[in-house]
Amino acid sequence: MTMNENVTVHLAVHDTLADWEYGFVAAHLNNGAWHQVPGRFRMQTVSAGLEPVTTMGGLRVLPDSVLAELKPEDSAMLILPGNDLWPTEAYEPYVAKAREFLEAGVPVAAICGATGALALAGLLDDREHTSNAAAFLDSLGYQGGALYREEAAVTDRGLVTAGANAPIEFARAIFAELGVYEAPVLDSLYKLYGKQDPAGFYELMAV
Repeated sequence: MTMNENVTVHLAVHDTLADWEYGFVAAHLNNGAWHQVPGRFRMQTVSAGLEPVTTMGGLRVLPDSVLAELKPEDSAMLILPGNDLWPTEAYEPYVAKAREFLEAGVPVAAICGATGALALAGLLDDREHTSNAAAFLDSLGYQGGALYREEAAVTDRGLVTAGANAPIEFARAIFAELGVYEAPVLDSLYKLYGKQDPAGFYELMAV
């Protein structure tokens, strides 16, 4: 778990970003209920420019800030949702910023195609990680295959990775890395939303 004094979590937004992969994170991060420190965190969007972007679901998002101006010391985490841009030059600024964050010791969380972009950049070569499938990353010719883990989400030295089918596990790993919830609350949230066990709801109501 990273204990960061910053309260702003930055969500990278760009055309074709996958709406379902960050929704649970955004909703619960901005909702102070059950937080260890209510209202501590807030989420802001960051993009290569300030022009509106269109998500995979067709939603229009107006970025809060410009990627080039974002400094690791001003952020608690950079979140990279999946997208269709990851194998193109258009995504290179996001990968460069992820590298800058990791080198500065500030967490990065990547899911789905964003993990492919990090793999191509060599950022998964020395950290345990996961993705959509081992074959997906192997097809990119990256060098980190020995550190691939067949898990829904993996955290290693400030880098959270997950596959497209694991948005709840992705969120749980992010909350754990940031220290958003105490362990019993985090377990109850996952019980309710990850396992669809209604017992988690009653546990949360008792908090």
